[in-house]
Amino acid sequence: MTLHSDAVRVLEGYAGQQELRQVYLDHLHRHPDGMWKDCTHGHITASALVIDPEGGRVLLTLHRKLRMWLQMGGHCERTDPSLAEAALREATEESGISCLRLLRSDPVRLDRHLTPCAWHLDVQYAAVAPDGAVETISDESLDLRWFAYDEVADVADESVLRLLEATRARL
Repeated sequence: MTLHSDAVRVLEGYAGQQELRQVYLDHLHRHPDGMWKDCTHGHITASALVIDPEGGRVLLTLHRKLRMWLQMGGHCERTDPSLAEAALREATEESGISCLRLLRSDPVRLDRHLTPCAWHLDVQYAAVAPDGAVETISDESLDLRWFAYDEVADVADESVLRLLEATRARL
């Protein structure tokens, strides 16, 4: 199975956000290269909100280019076996935390946003950090910081708040 076909499978099985889900599926139907950064019409990306459910916290990255507090995530790579694995890889690379596990194998939500490179059609997951996890700042981050659930609204935009709300509903 290719990453493109996995993305179609995941999106066809995703029960929420019907209108936006169809935008993603139409994009993949029109653009065989729609998974990759070099697709200038936009591309599917994968992200994961890293959570510590026991401590009621989320780990956010201060994105180096965008200078915003965001969940971990980014472009899919041709070696990613699945969309879920792409999200987990991104979360692991950007957080420096090994042994992250996805909360569920299906996405938490979808979020389409314009970035400096193109439209990102982001498929968003949630990843659970192990007890005692220690984060390490990557080259893509200016900072990493744990925030209590009720602090996120003070630092992040609406897309991160919607992802947090959807994640908490699944806990």
